[in-house]
Amino acid sequence: MASKYDTVKAEARTAFGKGAARRIRREDKVPAVLYAPGGDVEHITLPGHDTMMALKHGGVNAIVEIDLAGDKRLALTKQVQSDPIKGFLEHVDFVLVKKGEKVTVEVPVNVIGEPADDALVTFELNTVTVEADPLSIPETADVDVTGLEAGTQFTAGQLELREGAMVLNDDDELVINVVHAPTAAEVEAELEAAEEEAGIEREESEDEAGEPAAESGDSEGDASGSDED
Repeated sequence: MASKYDTVKAEARTAFGKGAARRIRREDKVPAVLYAPGGDVEHITLPGHDTMMALKHGGVNAIVEIDLAGDKRLALTKQVQSDPIKGFLEHVDFVLVKKGEKVTVEVPVNVIGEPADDALVTFELNTVTVEADPLSIPETADVDVTGLEAGTQFTAGQLELREGAMVLNDDDELVINVVHAPTAAEVEAELEAAEEEAGIEREESEDEAGEPAAESGDSEGDASGSDED
């Protein structure tokens, strides 16, 4: 929830390029950029651990207060680059925002609960577009599907967000669809049909493959026995 945010101390950055970025990261710091609404750009350096915790606390659309030499400003996280293996932050882009001025963000759709036993939830949209005050951005757009039967649908107009946030998608745009959950037999039938269409022949099971072999072995034994006699 964006009503609470962390403050992170920043330093102005004057060195650029891959080499400079590597040196910054070796010091457990993160190169970052602040984009102002008017198009101005500021290059800064942030402490690695504090920044990671601020982003973790704030969620996908984290609001962070950037403290640059005592000048504190709110910033909305727009893009985060992380090392795919070690997980440390490599670079962060922020957009400067102000309290009371609306921003537009993508908010993840989140399902709560479980539908009826014979039903399955499918996502028609993974995110919805939300307009909100920076401090009213919801972390998720929640849909409670507890006990719902197949055939139930949720549209964007049915989503309920916290005060100060509004969904911009068309009201009739489908977000969640509750459908019939296929039985094991139906899944098997679909798989066989797909294999047949693709020209794939199934291998015989061990039991099926073993039966002829056993018969063959018996015949060989009989023949061998008659030779010895």
